[in-house]
Amino acid sequence: MLNSIIKFSIHNKLIIGIGTILLAIWGFWSASQLSIDALPDITNNQVQIITVCPTLAGQEVEQLITFPIEQSIANLPDIEETRSISRFGLSVITVVFKDKVDIYFARQLINERLIEAKENIPKGIGTPELAPISTGLGEVYQYILHPKKESKKQYSAMDLRTMQD
Repeated sequence: MLNSIIKFSIHNKLIIGIGTILLAIWGFWSASQLSIDALPDITNNQVQIITVCPTLAGQEVEQLITFPIEQSIANLPDIEETRSISRFGLSVITVVFKDKVDIYFARQLINERLIEAKENIPKGIGTPELAPISTGLGEVYQYILHPKKESKKQYSAMDLRTMQD
């Protein structure tokens, strides 16, 4: 088999030369169409819904805020996954869309459903908002403030929050 390929290549130099030139041109064209980035974005296509409700416990946040929002967005097209975290005073819902969906279209779909969801959330406990468009690469730095052992009694959690602010 290999011998016949070599014989064909030797006897048909013009065809092999033209084919090689065409492959090189196609390769250069393909390389010029690639989007090259120093730090490629590998995160999925997601929209986050954040609701701050400082007076509610985790279970109440889940029942009164997270669940109604999840129900209102459950049947949106091209959703791959929905994740949520309900903590004391905070509800974060992450809706992951398929890669083919435009992020602005996805945000528009979520915005339309949030209007419906706000009607099911009791008044005065929190307003769901969309998080800014960001990626995993946008998270630059995380830190925690801890007082030294000898001054632990000197600073309350409120003092640490004031320092952080």
